[in-house]
Amino acid sequence: MISHRIRQMTGLHWIVLFGMILLAWFALFLMAVPDDMRSLSRIYGTDFWASLCVVTPDVGGFTRLFAMWALMSAAMMAPTALPAFATYEDLGHTTHTKFAPLVIGYTTVWLGYSAIAAGVQIVLFQFGLIDAFGTSLSNGLSAILLIVAGAYQFSPIKEACLSKCRMPLTFFMQHFEEGPLRNGLRLGLICLGCCWALMALAFVGGVMNLAFMGLATILMILEKMPDLGRYLTKPLGGILIFCGVWFGFGLL
Repeated sequence: MISHRIRQMTGLHWIVLFGMILLAWFALFLMAVPDDMRSLSRIYGTDFWASLCVVTPDVGGFTRLFAMWALMSAAMMAPTALPAFATYEDLGHTTHTKFAPLVIGYTTVWLGYSAIAAGVQIVLFQFGLIDAFGTSLSNGLSAILLIVAGAYQFSPIKEACLSKCRMPLTFFMQHFEEGPLRNGLRLGLICLGCCWALMALAFVGGVMNLAFMGLATILMILEKMPDLGRYLTKPLGGILIFCGVWFGFGLL
């Protein structure tokens, strides 16, 4: 069923969306290129991309970090919303829908999250809690982020947001009359309610750690699946809390 629906995603709007996701991942790869592969800079300009993820406590630094978080959000969160986007398109077979405003509304929410995350990253850097590349230097910070993210997996807010993400048809039927832009904003806020804490773990796993980003993306996709998700959410929360306590004992 899923593979059949994927094969149907051949319209220009899908090609553009998939192209944007791939470009975002490619840009993140260029940011994370290790030193022994820096010869790529002559071809792809990786020095420019790598500079986006370096913290400097000024307006220019905020702008670069905002761009980095926006790319991370596009690369990691857009794939998790593909089932909802496909469901909305399917509604177009029986009524009038507009795909672009829906995606714009969804993206707007994550751009807002990116701005907040960039500001938080600068503050954490100024207090010496993370390094210039956004990775935690403090066991205490890592422990807090892991425990908060783990505890959030058990929260009613998380469960309520996940229930809507797992049943996008019901969600759109409830709010369809509000129009595609507002539906996109609502979908973005629900997705944010599902994933903000897991995204914040980038400060623990490494803001430019491709392995962390790939694993987090897979987990967030699986968590939104109706059949698999309910078996993942709470066990993942327990693992995160355990890891947070482990980091906490490192303070003793």
